Amino acid sequence: MTDTSDLPRADATRARLLEAATAAFAEKGFNGTTTRDIATAAGMSPAALYVHHKSKEELLYLISRSGHENTLQLVRAAIASSDEPAPALRKVIHDFAVHHAHGHTSARIVNYELAALTPEHFAEIRDLRRSIEQEIRELVTRGVEAGVFDTPDPRMASVALLSLGIDIARWYRDDSRWSPEDIATRYAEMALRIVGAP
Repeated sequence: MTDTSDLPRADATRARLLEAATAAFAEKGFNGTTTRDIATAAGMSPAALYVHHKSKEELLYLISRSGHENTLQLVRAAIASSDEPAPALRKVIHDFAVHHAHGHTSARIVNYELAALTPEHFAEIRDLRRSIEQEIRELVTRGVEAGVFDTPDPRMASVALLSLGIDIARWYRDDSRWSPEDIATRYAEMALRIVGAP
């Protein structure tokens, strides 16, 4: 649960609503969740939700935007951790996997409820997703150009690498037999094989 004690009251209420929406969307899906479900989980009346958010879709958009912005920041930081493509890719995939395992509930919503967004909100999220993919593709291309990766199609390799990490949110559970660190270590090794690193 998020600690909202240091936030101004309105911000704390918005945070509670986002947390309640995340839990409800994860349990019932976007279409199966009502505003009453969200408000009740946040300890408020359904009408109170609209004081802080325009719609249920706005909550989904805010969850999606935050998730994608955090992921883009994580990817950029991991890439910047090394000038060498192989260690940078290992770090990106490691951190991406840990991020998706620890945040599997919100990551599942962020990645699998996109169709419920308005066209404007979807376009914004699509642009963030493209930026994430571009960062990975440029790293893979840099590795190919440096002769440390051997893949004929950096774009396809990038999609495969991202899919590997994103899919963790679909199957991972807190009681999984593998820890986020176990998954991240193995996925980072697999990533280097995907790009043909020696």
